[in-house]
Amino acid sequence: MHDGYNSYTITELRSEKNRLNPFIPYHFLHEEEPGLSGGIETVNTIFLTSKECAFKCLMCDLWKNTLDAPAPFGAIVKQIEYALERLPQADVIKLYNNGNFFDTKAISPEEYPAIVKLLKGYKRVVVENHPKLCNKHCIEFNDLLDERLEVAMGLETIHPGVLPRLNKQLTTEDFRQATMFLNQHDIDVRAFVLLNAPYITQPQESIAWTFKSIQFAFECGVARCSVIPVRPGNGVMDVLWQEGNYAPPSLAMLEEVFEKALLLKQGQVFVDTWDIGFLSQCPLCFEARKKRLEKMNLTQTILPQIECGCTTGYVESI
Repeated sequence: MHDGYNSYTITELRSEKNRLNPFIPYHFLHEEEPGLSGGIETVNTIFLTSKECAFKCLMCDLWKNTLDAPAPFGAIVKQIEYALERLPQADVIKLYNNGNFFDTKAISPEEYPAIVKLLKGYKRVVVENHPKLCNKHCIEFNDLLDERLEVAMGLETIHPGVLPRLNKQLTTEDFRQATMFLNQHDIDVRAFVLLNAPYITQPQESIAWTFKSIQFAFECGVARCSVIPVRPGNGVMDVLWQEGNYAPPSLAMLEEVFEKALLLKQGQVFVDTWDIGFLSQCPLCFEARKKRLEKMNLTQTILPQIECGCTTGYVESI
């Protein structure tokens, strides 16, 4: 295994970032997901234009939509206002900044009161954060909220030979302690887990480690797990692919690990269906299989599989 990919070499292999306006979120959308207490909740997700994450993880491509320096003071509030003026009402709001909400260089605690004021009327607020940055600022923000806070954190994988090589500067114990800290302060936790992490190239091994990572997250006290298929395209992942140290996952692998995780019934499990066309080589069944996964995200139940010649040996109309 190659141990030479540190923050410097990862950055050197990148392409150019997208040019962004620090006063406008680079994306926002309206979606649905199941509530923890049952029923379907509507969700407004705002992808904030913010300072690049300090942790340059090997597999990450979120840096493409970040700033090299902190956004001007007040810009994050302006971005939230901009998106909310264009989004319908919803039960839940997610504020994802492609980094760490509680990195004070990304979002100043002095902006918390103005941000919280904009969130009135939502039942739940979800932000993303590195486990090592779960500190007093989480509590400070939570204390200002009337809404329930949920923190989404990247666990990625518990594979002992892979997690240290992701440049995430994280151990499984760090994740456990962060989850415990948040739960003790009545804050929910969502975990991001990778399918086909770098250096795990055999399909069944990758599925097994993704499943083990989901189990570990639930054992730590996580309420929800999101499975993220690892994609090429960030520079270093393409080099790893050429070296034979990364293999793109397949749609069948995502389906298998999702079904296994749902059978656990230890918490909610979702799979990320954004831009997952790269998982499939079959134009006949892809859309139907994607819609099946999206319905399973909402219902948290295993639906009948979509039959197709690419998986069964014969072609059937989808």
